[in-house]
Amino acid sequence: MENKEVKEWYMEYKIHKNRVGLLGDIASLLGMLGINIITINGVEDKTRGLLLQSDDDEKIDLMGKMLKKVDNITVTALRAPKLVDILAVRHGRYIERDSDDRKTFRFTRDELGLLVDFLGEIFKREGNQVIGLRGMPRVGKTESIIAGSVCAKKRWTFVSSTLLRQTVRSQLSEDEYNPNNVFIIDGIVSTIRSNEKHHTLLQEIMAMPSTKVIEHPDIFIRESHYTYDAFDYIVELRNNPEEEITYETFTTNYEGF
Repeated sequence: MENKEVKEWYMEYKIHKNRVGLLGDIASLLGMLGINIITINGVEDKTRGLLLQSDDDEKIDLMGKMLKKVDNITVTALRAPKLVDILAVRHGRYIERDSDDRKTFRFTRDELGLLVDFLGEIFKREGNQVIGLRGMPRVGKTESIIAGSVCAKKRWTFVSSTLLRQTVRSQLSEDEYNPNNVFIIDGIVSTIRSNEKHHTLLQEIMAMPSTKVIEHPDIFIRESHYTYDAFDYIVELRNNPEEEITYETFTTNYEGF
């Protein structure tokens, strides 16, 4: 007998009346269909998210049709899980995304745990990917990148930085030329305060099939030939939701080099 592929699914439903035993009834239905529940959590107001596992797409389709007949809930999602779905179930809330620019994700400082988890999941992926990280000084950008690298069990390499002292690399050691590394680039330092050797190294790293995280991506784009299209994700980190991210206050120190 041919073994069927086991797939993961994300199901989300809105609760209209949270009667006693509602979750038990849904879990029983899933059990009768042979659909496994991997994770379950409340996701924001009166919404519940579940990560499911099944080797039969028809059973998932049947489950969706049956749950449409349940008066107390409305199924709002039934799909292969996206990264935001996995993190929503894990943390109990959705990551805020820009309504116009779907590659932009927003976090505040009190959500550093969620941000680190988000970055960690991205860093686990192989191949070329570029993440831009916007935020004011001392909001936790670099620390989040390092923590995300630890979560992904990846080594991180500073190409340019102001974390401890001004770092402008002109070459890498042999073991740092590893596509599995996470390369951390300060977009201001690498463009406004860079020499020719650093610029050559930067182009080499950007062409590597690896993960690059660029702090201050707007300055990086403005001062280089790279465009917004080069970025796969843009992450914004603020001290509070109302904080405006501006560059004029802290780019002045780098001008003139």
